[in-house]
Amino acid sequence: MAAAKKRESLSKEKATREGKTEESATSSFSEDLKNQALEAARQLADKFVPDEETRSEISRIAMEILPDKEEVDKSLSKIQKDFSPEIELVKKLKDKIIPEEELRDKVDKIKTAAKNIKNAKDEKAEEKKFKDTSLISDYDIHLFKEGKHFHLYKKFGSHLMTQNGVKGVYFALWAPNAKQVSVIGDFNEWKKMAHPMKSRPDESGIWEVFIPEAKKGSLYKYFLRSTNGYEAEKGDPFAFMWETPPKTASVVWDLDSKWNDGEWMKDRKEKAGKPAPVSVYEMHIGSWKRVPEDGFRSLSYREMAKELPGYLKEMGFTHVEFMPVMEHPFFGSWGYQITGYFAPSSRFGNPQDFMFLIDALHQAGIGIILDWVPSHFPSDLHGLHYFDGTYLYEHEDPQKGFHPDWQSYIFNYGRNEVRSFLISNALFWLEKFHADGLRVDAVASMLYLDYSRKHGEWEPNKHGGNENLEAISFLKEFNEVVYAEFPDVITIAEESTAWPNVSKPTYMGGLGFGMKWMMGWMHDTLEYFKKDPIHRKHHQNTITFSTTYAFSENFMLPLSHDEVVYGKQALLNKMPGDNWNKFANLRALYSYMYAHSGTKLLFMGAEFAQIEEWDHDSSLDWHLTEQNSHKGIQQLISRLNELYKTEPALYEKSFEHDGFEWVDFNDTGNSVISFLRKGNNHLDTILVVANLTPVTRENYRIGVPEAGNWKEIFNSDNEKYGGSGVRNEEVFHSQKLPLHNKNNSVEITLPPMAVLYLKKKAIPL
Repeated sequence: MAAAKKRESLSKEKATREGKTEESATSSFSEDLKNQALEAARQLADKFVPDEETRSEISRIAMEILPDKEEVDKSLSKIQKDFSPEIELVKKLKDKIIPEEELRDKVDKIKTAAKNIKNAKDEKAEEKKFKDTSLISDYDIHLFKEGKHFHLYKKFGSHLMTQNGVKGVYFALWAPNAKQVSVIGDFNEWKKMAHPMKSRPDESGIWEVFIPEAKKGSLYKYFLRSTNGYEAEKGDPFAFMWETPPKTASVVWDLDSKWNDGEWMKDRKEKAGKPAPVSVYEMHIGSWKRVPEDGFRSLSYREMAKELPGYLKEMGFTHVEFMPVMEHPFFGSWGYQITGYFAPSSRFGNPQDFMFLIDALHQAGIGIILDWVPSHFPSDLHGLHYFDGTYLYEHEDPQKGFHPDWQSYIFNYGRNEVRSFLISNALFWLEKFHADGLRVDAVASMLYLDYSRKHGEWEPNKHGGNENLEAISFLKEFNEVVYAEFPDVITIAEESTAWPNVSKPTYMGGLGFGMKWMMGWMHDTLEYFKKDPIHRKHHQNTITFSTTYAFSENFMLPLSHDEVVYGKQALLNKMPGDNWNKFANLRALYSYMYAHSGTKLLFMGAEFAQIEEWDHDSSLDWHLTEQNSHKGIQQLISRLNELYKTEPALYEKSFEHDGFEWVDFNDTGNSVISFLRKGNNHLDTILVVANLTPVTRENYRIGVPEAGNWKEIFNSDNEKYGGSGVRNEEVFHSQKLPLHNKNNSVEITLPPMAVLYLKKKAIPL
């Protein structure tokens, strides 16, 4: 028994000794692993510098000190086999070898750091691969800084491209006062620092980046942080497309398109500089027609391409002028508050859809004039205002940079980069969209420092005058560049003052426009026709005064959208009298307009006597064309356009003194005026007689320039136009009775409230 107890005691002692040994070994092994891991963490802290050598070292260390769980299991299996047959002891040893929770967290952090380092290394390699991606040359920078780069749309904005075999998008932005710029979009979850841009080292203020993740259709903006702490998310000033308002992101897009208007463009080039009739149909795309079956929405560009060209061709118009189609956030601005200068509004389709519309119009023989607004822009946060935390596009001085009437901002025409931006925009629409002309809005507001400002709200220029010298210089350069690159287009100024030589060449001291709106004619003519005919004999000078200055400019006679809004009434309802007199006056107004020297512009709806004022949220009242009186006006306009295009006397010398001659403007008692329109051939001469009272005047004698047979080629009182049908014989012979300084005269009947066009009948050979 004593021997047995002794053996048991020795056995316990041995077991205790062996257990302590294994426990000590296990503890020592676990402690060493902890120390190594902590040492690795310290090395990470010391060496966490983003250079390639350090990243490689950290990765190596992490891999060496952190074996995978499978490797640990393999090692334990070997320990089990070689050192201990007891399973429980092995499991105990395994629990001590695998790190505890605290150590496990540290290990996870090390692994994450190693992974991040690897990703950063890959990103740096990718960045290096695209770091030299740029569409901008040193020469581009030189031209840009000088204000002489007129094709910025090929360099700035977003452009789809392939770089080093990788497809992506190149972005370029001018933001000289930003200290940090990045591209945010749906391709990076709008994260502000996911795709930082790099500032060029040439002090141009241009930022660039190539982003493989972006593609056609990607939504994006620029996140800017200025040197003054200002932060904003801005749309791209050069974007070719934007989200449909009220959304405000820019859209990556291209301008690829197949055009089929080669014949039109060739013909336009051949006819450049030659006298031609210009009859313009001014229209607002969003309210010309609507779709009642689909929420009363506007027509799309492609839907309009099916209807508009045929209608304009039938009506005889030579051109259509679109009120601003450039992207604008507020529909009620009619397009005159623009944020996307290089994009047609996505309300009606994409850029290719708008190109399709223009192409269809050209194929139908209709020219395109675009309303262009270089005079001001809105304050919307995503737009041009305070773009990089400074007054970048607008003038810093509110007396020059803020428009009190429109609560909008005025471009800084003295800044070279802004001039390049604006002139590039003008050429963009002419080149990429085949526009045939630009009508420049609100020119008067640009020319005068005191425009719509009270005393003390403006400062004189360096010469002490009220002329905006920088704007004048800009407008001259704009016209010079446009006509140098596109000599077969026209530029038209909406200028409402007596500023001289608006449509004269710059080398003659003019502003260089091709035409100018004749606002004085519009005002005086409408004032005259508003008056009751019984009082018109006292206001004959109102209707005749325009001829005293009609040839000082290349004038266009406008009856525009501005005259049928804000309580001014539709043209028909401006006319006095009962329903018959209203329509008769309107027919006389249009007939007088087409006979007057100058090109023509008529706002949509006027061609069929729209009754209601124009409403941009509605549609024209097309059902009126089913009524005889309105249909008659429509037929009248069609006939006037036909005459205008086929009678050389009505257009060959529109801008010349010898294309017009008064016959008699002194018959104030009868409110009758008469004049001649002349072309290059005397046989084309047309005698125009206007009886502007509702009284038929029989046996009315008037002097004619040549003896012979004369015929009535137009009578606004014709029944098919809704008139009373009073007319002259088909042919009537002149008598040798001198009158109105002419050797011969004719006796005719003047229909009530009507205008006649008479022409000498050619003698058959």
